[in-house]
Order: sequence, then structure tokens, then C-alpha cells
Amino acid sequence: MSFTFEPLKIRDVVVVRPQRHLDDRGFFMEVYREEAFAAAGITARFVQDNVALSVRGVLRGLHYQLPPAAQGKLVGVVRGTIFDVAVDLRVGGPTYGRWVSRILDRDDGELLWIPPGFAHGYCVLSDTADVSYKVTAPYRAELSRGIRWNDPALGIQWPVSDPVLSDADQRQPTLARCENPFRIRPA
Repeated sequence: MSFTFEPLKIRDVVVVRPQRHLDDRGFFMEVYREEAFAAAGITARFVQDNVALSVRGVLRGLHYQLPPAAQGKLVGVVRGTIFDVAVDLRVGGPTYGRWVSRILDRDDGELLWIPPGFAHGYCVLSDTADVSYKVTAPYRAELSRGIRWNDPALGIQWPVSDPVLSDADQRQPTLARCENPFRIRPA
């Protein structure tokens, strides 16, 4: 089994392409192998796996957790299609406040690695989507934070204009007003 790794415009966010083995029964693929990820510079230790089922138009995010439970995420789609977004929260870095996106779907089988220090969100483009993600720290409600999905300062070009949002996601602050401990110190 092998993987390819492609950094996006924000180089710490990486598209992971697992090798698929196809036959008349369907396919088989590994989604994670520690040694392959480490060789690509992703040395995360995953401690929790999550699955979320959502319907078309649902937007989840933009979410992150504060230290000491800041989460890195390895995101993939088991069924359906999503528009996945990562926003760089690392103040002092060259890509602070910028975002990258990727369409993830079951047929392509790509995964997205989003390290700690990023807010993450997605919206569902198919009738339903099952999104699976591994995280590097367990969920802790008291450390959970978010950013408004439509913050004009971010200018995310979501493919939905009137998404279905949770009550919490409707009340998130802007990037300028969010609680943000993530910093990059000059070398």
C-alpha cells in the first residue's frame, strides 16, 4: 500500500491520496499508515475517530480546539461529497487568516490533513455525506471554539448561500474577535 502527499497553497495542509485496489467487488484502501505519514512529515498521533452524517446544505464549522487539546484532523468522506475548508489561525505566520479548500468525495478517496492551529469546516454538496475524521486530541467541550462561517474578512467562497447551521455555528465570532492562542514566533 502506498500514499501520495500534496501540500496545498498553505503548505501545512496536505491532500493525502491513498492507493486504491479495485476489482469487481469494489475497492480496498488503507486510510492511514504511521510509517508512510511520518516519512511525509506528518508525525501526528491519532487518539479518536469520528463520523458525522449530514444532508445537503449542512455547513459544519469553522471549528477548532484550544491547547492543550488543539486538534489536528485527517478528514475523509465515506459516502457523498463535501467542500472542506481549513483556515490558518497562526498569528505571525505568512498565511494567517487565509484559507484553503478541497472537494472531498468517496469516489476520489482523497483525505485532507489539517494540523493544529487551523479552524476546520465543511458543507455537504451531495444528498447526504458521511464524513470520517481522525483527531490528535479528544473532544473537550470546554476548549471547543469557532469562527463565523461567513466572516467577510476571510472571504471563503462557500458553494452554498443559505446553509443549514447549528445554533452554535450561527453565533460564532469573527476571526478578529475569536479566542486565538495560536502564534508563530519569528526564528
